[in-house]
Amino acid sequence: MRRGRRKQGGDDAEVDMTPMLDIVFIMLIFFIVTATFLDEKGVDLTQPPPPPDTDIPTKSTPAITVYVDGRDQCSVDGQATICDRVVLRVERLLADKPGASVILRLDESARHQLLIELKDELDTKGYASKIEILRGTGA
Repeated sequence: MRRGRRKQGGDDAEVDMTPMLDIVFIMLIFFIVTATFLDEKGVDLTQPPPPPDTDIPTKSTPAITVYVDGRDQCSVDGQATICDRVVLRVERLLADKPGASVILRLDESARHQLLIELKDELDTKGYASKIEILRGTGA
């Protein structure tokens, strides 16, 4: 009868893991020794030093200001001028201030046609000019 018979050595069998751990450590050492590491260069994020104070210009460029107010009245450097004669007045001032830039300041409520005419006349004479529209200063 087989029922009463027991197996010897049954379920208590264990596997010895020591050789497997030895192999894992040997492989780990092998890969660490044979690995090549890249020499990556980073980006230099340091800012350059500020320029020395001696580079600051001591003399500013003169400017001639042409202003057209909200009632289409012109003035050149604060002196009232007839709008048809603005370019002649600018020419006289440029004789006194060679190399000066011309700034056209126009009130936002002034006629833009007047600005276009003044700009075209100055461009025809070869005078470079900058346009500024002033807001909220209408008369």
